[in-house]
Amino acid sequence: MDLWRIERELKSAGFDSICGVDEAGRGPLAGPVFAAAVILPFGIDIPYLDDSKKLPEKTRETLFGKVTESAIDYGIGSADVQEIDELNILGATFLAMNRAVDSLKVKPGIALIDGNRDPVLKCRSRLIVGGDGKSASIAAASILAKVSRDSYMVDIAGKYPQYEFEKHKGYGTKLHYEKLLEYGPSVLHRTAFLRKFHAGSKTKAQVRGKWGEKHALEYLKSKNYTLVAESFRSRFGEIDLIVKNPEYIVFVEVKLRKNSAFAQAREFVGREKQRKMIATANYWLTSQRSPLQPRFDVIEVYAPDESARPEIIHIENAF
Repeated sequence: MDLWRIERELKSAGFDSICGVDEAGRGPLAGPVFAAAVILPFGIDIPYLDDSKKLPEKTRETLFGKVTESAIDYGIGSADVQEIDELNILGATFLAMNRAVDSLKVKPGIALIDGNRDPVLKCRSRLIVGGDGKSASIAAASILAKVSRDSYMVDIAGKYPQYEFEKHKGYGTKLHYEKLLEYGPSVLHRTAFLRKFHAGSKTKAQVRGKWGEKHALEYLKSKNYTLVAESFRSRFGEIDLIVKNPEYIVFVEVKLRKNSAFAQAREFVGREKQRKMIATANYWLTSQRSPLQPRFDVIEVYAPDESARPEIIHIENAF
């Protein structure tokens, strides 16, 4: 493929400053979307330059250095998760593209944009479907956008190690979905992108609930309780955890609290909830015939920052 054909045509039409624009990260479940704008010296030979999606990671990283060293000018822009949720992914992608082009010191005479949707830049533009495999300028932009976004996700993985972002970069891999089920979404996750995941598996509240129950159970085990049952259901209601020690069989309600401005989570175990738990516990005791003394506890999991270990508040004989 001749990657300079489009640029030659534009050069012969009188355009001297030709900019390639591409994005990375439209599809992941988490993290920002990135875009890059690149103005290359006309006709420069950069070995292995191609669509970033076709290249191994090490080759992309090597080309990132070669492109940034040889480019007349380049710019990198991004739109964060909040902007993605507010604008939708297409609008956020256009925002990132505009930021990348606006950051150029050399203003382009025309921008070549990968795709078939116009981001409405502050310069003339031309849309090219599959442009990252047809234009040297767009291919260079695709590499800068991809490597920049991957680097960001690797860096942010240190703050959210439980999701292992360094391995999947926020894309919807099997590992990422497993981590979502275990820990629930973080502030880096795109709300709109998780709707299908929630609909197909669990709601956000359910995912977070399981996350809270996991930490509550870890705490109880550290206090020498043994797990008897999780999420025990009857026609009367549900009990999050049933545990025991040598003296008690304990029916546990787990409550999460994220914000110190809200009422304490244990305050939400009202009379109706208590009634349902007692009825469900009696149902369990009838079938199991445990000789242990029954007790109802509430465990509050206070987690204002999901990247840190939560605070556990254990209320014995809560009602």
